Amino acid sequence: MRMVDSDSPASAAANWIAEFCDRPGNEFFCKVDEDYIRDRFNLTGLGTAVPNYHRAMKLLLDGPEQLDLASDDPQLETLQRSAELLYGLIHVRFIMSVQGMPQMVAKWMLGHFGVCRRVFCEKQRVLPVGLSDIPGEATVKVYCPRCMEVYVPNSSRHLHVDGAYFGTGFPHLLFLSHPECRPKPPANQFAPSLYGFKIHPLAYQLQQAAAAGAQRQHRDSGIGTSGNPGSTAVTAGAAAAAACPAFKP
Repeated sequence: MRMVDSDSPASAAANWIAEFCDRPGNEFFCKVDEDYIRDRFNLTGLGTAVPNYHRAMKLLLDGPEQLDLASDDPQLETLQRSAELLYGLIHVRFIMSVQGMPQMVAKWMLGHFGVCRRVFCEKQRVLPVGLSDIPGEATVKVYCPRCMEVYVPNSSRHLHVDGAYFGTGFPHLLFLSHPECRPKPPANQFAPSLYGFKIHPLAYQLQQAAAAGAQRQHRDSGIGTSGNPGSTAVTAGAAAAAACPAFKP
């Protein structure tokens, strides 16, 4: 089913979408097809989620000229914010659809979303992801499909983009739909070492337990800052040596 005002100029919607997507900080967004926006089925439930929904939709599709508002009218700024919220909520549905996902795959392959900052991921291209599907709760993050970790975007321009406009499930649906795009896990993992020896995974836990035991022993025996510092140093050194087992690579 189409929107009743489908006879409005197609260029008005295209111009609004292009201006929004070309704005600095909005590089992660793709351009939602106008036909997708005009299909009422794709907009189910959005009427109650966006303030001034109908006028915001008119601004998005038909341009400000159709609203009979002066360019300096404060209502126009309010409607613009509503139109941006509406576009974001449509956008997250669009990129999860068969129409929109190819656009995001193309942007991903071109590196538009950046690369993973983890050394062993070897500049693996990342994807945008939200930590919440509710607008206003969390800004957009990037997901690395190689190490499967989530990071803050590299550019400060993207630190204020709402993560709900990309959704919590987009990267995972992409790789379920296109398994051939999923990269292999990293070939190398960072291994902490000291003087050429790998540190055992339990070393830190044992160190904490030994330190806590030494503190209890000192407290129970009444040794404080006025006690024998040499004796305390020897005890602490022995505890540290016992608590940090290491093994050769």
